[in-house]
Amino acid sequence: MHDRRWMLIDESGRFITQRQHPRLALVKVFPTGSRWQIHAPDEPDLQIELPESDAPTQSVIVWQDTVEAQISGTAAAEWFSRFTGIAGVQLVYMPETSSRRVDQKYAANNEIVSFADGFPFLLISQASLDDLNSRMAEPLPMSRFRPNLVVEDTAAFAEDDWKRIRVGDLTFQVAKPCSRCKVTTVDPFTAETGKEPLKTLASYRRWDNEVWFGMNLIHEQTGMLRVGDEVEILE
Repeated sequence: MHDRRWMLIDESGRFITQRQHPRLALVKVFPTGSRWQIHAPDEPDLQIELPESDAPTQSVIVWQDTVEAQISGTAAAEWFSRFTGIAGVQLVYMPETSSRRVDQKYAANNEIVSFADGFPFLLISQASLDDLNSRMAEPLPMSRFRPNLVVEDTAAFAEDDWKRIRVGDLTFQVAKPCSRCKVTTVDPFTAETGKEPLKTLASYRRWDNEVWFGMNLIHEQTGMLRVGDEVEILE
């Protein structure tokens, strides 16, 4: 619930990410009932809650998409502007009344997505991470790649060949591989940046001028996913 429905924007309404501002990795979010507690080094904790239905809205830009979002308020704006050092930062929320479509090259039924990069789900097999870590001097945790779904008991990169799968009672289209950006090079604990894992991935997972790791998924219905659900390869 509320997954990737919060976003920071600059004065022009365009999204702000760790690509340009790796220090955002140090912001931690803790749900507390109907509110969220925002914590960051050297800042007082910030409490936010869902905007009211009549909260002011603004058109915001995520990549090539323009979406209507609700503005969280002045307290959040001041807190994030101070932390990032960027004037005019706003925290916005995507309400259920807003709609953003998945890339139409891959969406069969006008599926929608939140403020995530482009797809509702990202899947990576544990074997793929193990393969990557076997090639690196320092292993990385799976959290560096932010998957929604982690699958065990497969061969490394078996997910590359999947077209459609079932997880528990839900089915998913495996839309496309996920091209990886420099956010993966940001240490989430220190906000320091480096060359890994992109340097190693580029040595064996590079084609079409992109580095690939994980698969983007589109769900075919809604329901419940649980840790331990079995995964069935349908196509």
